[in-house]
Amino acid sequence: MFLQAGFIYLSTVIVLCALKVVTSRNPVHSALYMLPLFFHVAGIFVMLDAEFVAALQILVYAGAILVLFLFVIMLLNVSREESGERFQGNWPIAVPLGLTIGGFVMVMLMRSDFSGMHGQYPYETVKALGNSQAVGRVLYTDFLFPFEVASVILLVAMVGAIVLAKKKL
Repeated sequence: MFLQAGFIYLSTVIVLCALKVVTSRNPVHSALYMLPLFFHVAGIFVMLDAEFVAALQILVYAGAILVLFLFVIMLLNVSREESGERFQGNWPIAVPLGLTIGGFVMVMLMRSDFSGMHGQYPYETVKALGNSQAVGRVLYTDFLFPFEVASVILLVAMVGAIVLAKKKL
């Protein structure tokens, strides 16, 4: 009962914050609505016994990514949206399309089997090892090459951003 109530609370706040991110006229307010969203997503990870992923969620997304978004918004000096009415003629198309897609998602969720595969690290093994040790073991054995490729891609993107920013200064 407690887990269901906690999940309902966390998911409701996540959906409301996501709606505020999308519908807010001020870009800084939009970015700031992501902060409670990221913390509540971390709460769902805690409910799933993934404390390590929850900590990464807070450090990476609530810390680094949100600060990056705020710096970019302030660097670009994005002002408030000027137009008076948003989505003026799109509601008659958007609402039925959204309801149709939502219906398809609900049908697929009802028909799906969420049992999943039992891997090399079942729940009992992860509990015995510890969450971060299990993630590290899989990351640096089975997924070492994709992990290194992702780090090289991020390094190239960072160097490219610095070179582009340096030319404009």
